Formats: sequence, C-alpha cells, structure tokens
Amino acid sequence: MADVRALDTARLSPWLRDHVPGAAGTLSAEKFPGGQSNPTYLLSVDGAPRFVLRRKPDGVLLPSAHAIEREYRVTGALQHMGVPVARPLALCDDGAIVGTPFFIMAYVDGRNFWDARLPGLSPVDRAAIYDEMNRVLAVLHAIEPADAGLSDFGRPGNYFARQVARWTRQYRATQTQRIDAMERLIDWLPAHDPGLEASRIVHGDYRNDNLIFVPDAPRIAAVLDWELSTLGHPLADLAQHLMAWRVPGEAYRGLSDADLPALGIPSEADYLRRYAERGGAGEIDPLHWRYALAFALFRNAAIRQGVYRRAMDGNASNEAAALHGARAAEIAGLGWRIASGEDDARL
Repeated sequence: MADVRALDTARLSPWLRDHVPGAAGTLSAEKFPGGQSNPTYLLSVDGAPRFVLRRKPDGVLLPSAHAIEREYRVTGALQHMGVPVARPLALCDDGAIVGTPFFIMAYVDGRNFWDARLPGLSPVDRAAIYDEMNRVLAVLHAIEPADAGLSDFGRPGNYFARQVARWTRQYRATQTQRIDAMERLIDWLPAHDPGLEASRIVHGDYRNDNLIFVPDAPRIAAVLDWELSTLGHPLADLAQHLMAWRVPGEAYRGLSDADLPALGIPSEADYLRRYAERGGAGEIDPLHWRYALAFALFRNAAIRQGVYRRAMDGNASNEAAALHGARAAEIAGLGWRIASGEDDARL
C-alpha cells in the first residue's frame, strides 16, 4: 500500500486508546490504494488488522465536500436496517491529531472487486455477485428515512434540481478549461427536469469497488464510502451505479466493451428489471432513465474536475488524480450523447 501522507501514529495511538475499545497496543497504519477523495488507512494493532481510519484531505476544501461526519452518521443509522456497513466506532473533529478530522470504523475482512468484469470468477459466480449488488441497493432504497432516524439527512423532494445546481457550482469552482459537453449539460438538465419527488436514502457512489464481499460466498459484508450519501431519488443512485455498463474497461474498469453473456453479467436492461422487481424505484420510465443517466455522468464529470483541480493544487489524495480528473471531458461527452439521444437509453 503506497502512502502519500503517513499518519502520525505517535499522536493517534493515545487518542485511539481513549476512544476505541480494543485499541491498546502497538499501532501501525497503511494507506489503502485508490481513494480520490477522503484518504483511508488500515490500522493494525500488534500486527493484526483491527480498524479503518477515514479522514478529510489536506488543503482548502469545497463547501459541503468530504463530509466524513455524514458518513459516520449514516453508517451508524443503518446498522440494523438490512444494509451491511462497517460499524462506526469514533468520530474526531480535532484536526491536530492526524492533520484533519477523521472517523474510525471496524475493519471488515473479505473480497473487494476493483474490476467490474470480476476477473478470476466463473460466469455463475459473477451472476451471483451482481444479483447481490442489485439486492442490497434495492434494500437500501426501500428504507423509509424516518425509520432509520434520517428524516433530516437531506431535503426531501426536488432532488435532481438541487443536485444539478450543486454540482454546477462545484464544477465552476474547480473549472480549469471550457468543456463544451458540460456547458450543454448545464443548460439541458434544468430544462428537462422530470420533477420526480421520491425521497430515499441514496449512497451516491454505489459500485463494485466500494463493496466488501465475504470471502466464501456472493454476499456483501459491507458497503463502504458513504461520503456522497443523502436523501434523494433512487433513480439517481441507480444511474450512478449503472454507469459501469456505459464505460469501457481499459480506462474506467467498465463493461461497455465486454461480452456480458459470456461473462455471466446481466445486461443493463436485465439488471434494471431485476431491481424493479425488488421494488427499488418501481417501473422505470425510459425518459426518466435517460435523464438520470445524463445527470449521473454530469455529476461524475464534475467530481473528476474537482479531483483534477486538487491535483493541480497539490492536494490530491492519490497520484493518479491528475489522470482521472483529465477524463472529465470524456465522461461529460458521454453524458451529452445520452441526453441528446445520440446514445440509446437501452430500456
């Protein structure tokens, strides 16, 4: 695990002993690979993996970004709601301990799949893994926010309009050059808002590499990385998840150029049908799906632009940030092709 910023374990260790049961002993820390937003570290005690620390990045941060406090709250609220999460243990808002605020969660052992094609698995096993991803997302979207104590976790209704405005602001705040497709999406999305009002807990970045599966079964042990979670429309969460079907493997670890039947991975349409059968977002209107996909790609492009800007400013949490951020224009271009009807919505 390459570390771009080592934690000061001499300062962290006594804080852990005071706030987290079972943290006494010799502490070591290693940064997990990846992580374009909130740097995440494995904490071992006496050589054994025990905890995970997730902190805000260094430098000047955009308003409402890197909200680890929200991650801590939502994972605590979902502990007994049927959605598997890593148990949150302690939150620290004192930036003097490791340089920025952070929280501690339990370490969850298991398998993590970075490549959506799930190399090394059989077609039967891939099908089972994808069905489990589908099931857990539908369970999340079926939860009434009030039942989880999260009725105030975001503003209800009008989700797409608020999110388009938010990510437009974020994009403008980090813009380094003109991207024509982004300018078109910034105009098109408000003009074509379908006015969907459903409000559920949405993860915001639900994908295979943010999931831990148990070692010996197609079962999710923990859904990770809740930084973008809020109350929103489940169709937006679903579209963010299904972006993998729209992008190629080499650059994005996606599925658009894969032989899905040979791999045992369901098509986009089949995956959507199974999700709808489970009661996730009800029957999906093709025009609504087109809008949700265009929005998801617009948002992803805005996020990548922010990553790129942090790399330029020297505050990125991963050395690949510049490469990923530079792909904002490609993602925006795909979003505009879907919005304009050039790419089929595939329903």
